[in-house]
Amino acid sequence: MQPTSSIVTTSFAAKLRSVAVLFKLRLASLVVFSAALGYLFGIPTGGFSWSAILGLCVAGTLLTGASNALNQVLEVREDGLMKRTASRPLVKGTLSVPEAVTAAFLAAAMATLMLWMQFGPLTGILGFLSLFMYVALYTPLKKLSSWAVFVGAFPGAFPPMLGYVAATGHFDLGAGLLFAMQFMWQFPHFWAIAWVLDEDYARAGFRLLPGGRTPDRSAAATILLYTLFVIPVGMLPWVFGFVGPFALAAAILGGLVMVVPAVRLFLSQDTRDARKLMFASFIYLPVVQVAYVLDLL
Repeated sequence: MQPTSSIVTTSFAAKLRSVAVLFKLRLASLVVFSAALGYLFGIPTGGFSWSAILGLCVAGTLLTGASNALNQVLEVREDGLMKRTASRPLVKGTLSVPEAVTAAFLAAAMATLMLWMQFGPLTGILGFLSLFMYVALYTPLKKLSSWAVFVGAFPGAFPPMLGYVAATGHFDLGAGLLFAMQFMWQFPHFWAIAWVLDEDYARAGFRLLPGGRTPDRSAAATILLYTLFVIPVGMLPWVFGFVGPFALAAAILGGLVMVVPAVRLFLSQDTRDARKLMFASFIYLPVVQVAYVLDLL
């Protein structure tokens, strides 16, 4: 399927709905939730404010939406070739590329300004850097190398760190530990998705499994190895005294919930086990991050 060349005439309300789809607000909400938990994690050395957390959530939604929109601008041809993305607004023509770019730039500028003004220059810079790395580095690299997953893991791990810095006003070990946990989690998470969607990704020329391989035992072995790494990295906030035994138990049990389907995937190379790992990773991140916060109360 090729991207639609002509732009469909739609009402203003329909355009707004298309922008919401372009911004992938459901995915943005998960990112914002992670940033909010990072903010709450930083409260013991910072200070809680409802207006601050609301501003963080609004800015985070705008920033993530802008990143998603610019990603689709750069990949409109590839989106038209894949089944799961064939109905996106730029492919269908319900939005034009100039409209998408305008919406993305406005959202990015507003989000960066909000973060800078409300939380300080460091938070604003981190927000902008996250968008830049996702759009200017990760997105074009996806077409060239499976190393894109490594590059994309950096901006993908920014949300809890950004939330922590917004609460504390500085970067310290706590921010680094939150970053490390989400950074390591992304490898089995994204590779499980890449395994499930391998045929669709191949239509667009994407090879994002470890080493650019097709689904095989070697790729499954790498996924299992990185899944095992999730457990000790998730324990680090306890090792350094930020959280107690409750969060430690959550990190271990949550990691094991991911390891079980990862082991099965290694043994079977079955897409059903990759899908189970994908869903387990969706559970792990919010559960463990919530446990971190609860252990501080």
